[in-house]
Amino acid sequence: RRIVADVWPALRQGGLFIYSTCTFNIYENDGNVEWIASELGAEPMLRDDVMEGDGLIKTGLGYSLVPGFVEGEGQYCSALKKTSENVWAGTFRDSRKKSGPAHAVKMPEGMDKLFSIPMDFKLRGDMVIAVPSSLAADAAMLEGLHVIASGCAVGTVKGRDLVHDADLALSSALAADAYPAVDVDRLTALSYLHRDAIVLKDAPRGYVLIRYEGLPLGFVKNLGNRCNSLHPQSRRIRMDIR
Repeated sequence: RRIVADVWPALRQGGLFIYSTCTFNIYENDGNVEWIASELGAEPMLRDDVMEGDGLIKTGLGYSLVPGFVEGEGQYCSALKKTSENVWAGTFRDSRKKSGPAHAVKMPEGMDKLFSIPMDFKLRGDMVIAVPSSLAADAAMLEGLHVIASGCAVGTVKGRDLVHDADLALSSALAADAYPAVDVDRLTALSYLHRDAIVLKDAPRGYVLIRYEGLPLGFVKNLGNRCNSLHPQSRRIRMDIR
């Protein structure tokens, strides 16, 4: 029921919803169809021209397909027509606010040069999210659901600076010339992933992309005599690598 309630706003009024399970439990089948109809707003659709027999059994609000008489392992299926109206914004939102559309973010200079494809930038909480411009409208529609992740986390804007997020370094849309890149050996790569201190003597100062065999690992902020790692603590290698 929670899953159905989460996706329900994605269905337009008058749209058809197919509910199918792999069980013959009446509570999970007709019971849930009845709940969807009464609580979410829908009308069960039962076809008069569907005949029972040959493994097809009509239930109160759907049909059971009996294994052994139909292809596959059997299932339950019902259809409902949505009668309720949608009441969701369908736009990016600032998670710090309870309502209202999300606002575009004033980006530091050169932000549009970070990616190899056109991007739309939005603020989710304190985090700047980049979404391909070609998918921005579709991504905005999904915001009415409980979206776990969408777009690429770019970083947190603090004043005029951008504190880079580790996901930016791993994005396939990151422009090849967006940051200076340093290819390191295996031990240095493991040290970086272990969050040990590393030194890049010949690298330029500022944000540097660490790579191993051409593959990006993440960012450091090179200070010359040392590097501040931007590799998340939650992703670090925990075992002893030496």
